[in-house]
Amino acid sequence: MSVTEMFSYIQGFLSADQDIREDIRKVVQVLEQTTREILTVLQSVHQPTGFKEIPSKCLKARELFCTVRTYTGELKTKFPVEQYYRYHEHWRFVLQRLAFLAAFVVYLESESLVTREEVANILAIEVDREKGFHLDVEDYLAGVLLMASELGFQRYGRYSTSYGSPCPPTSPRHAPNPPWSLAD
Repeated sequence: MSVTEMFSYIQGFLSADQDIREDIRKVVQVLEQTTREILTVLQSVHQPTGFKEIPSKCLKARELFCTVRTYTGELKTKFPVEQYYRYHEHWRFVLQRLAFLAAFVVYLESESLVTREEVANILAIEVDREKGFHLDVEDYLAGVLLMASELGFQRYGRYSTSYGSPCPPTSPRHAPNPPWSLAD
């Protein structure tokens, strides 16, 4: 093989790789936009009237997750399955944010911690690495940690207390005069 042929081969390989990366970027941009929309919907629970609207906000978020499912399905087709980690950096952050949003919706609906399998199901991706496009343990855990931050004193806990609730507003204990209060 001549030097010219060798450089032509390398140039072809690099061009093909760049095309794959561009296709991935386009899909990830749509996922990022949808993620921002879901976040905007869910941030309203921090408003004074937001606690009353939790069911409708969760329903709207679930509807937007249908769009996410469509684009994760499209993303799966943009690269060879065995090269998942080669391109992982393109969608890692958005997948972590989506894991957080899925965890937050599940918590708001049921006050339970979402499992990795539930998040993968919500996003229409796999848990098992061998099955293709999947949710890494690290991405799932990063999402759960973001949710913990959201539920902690930073936001949700502070606002629920500020707006007159001694406990999270979705708690069964959430009542105008909970049994442990001194308002008798």
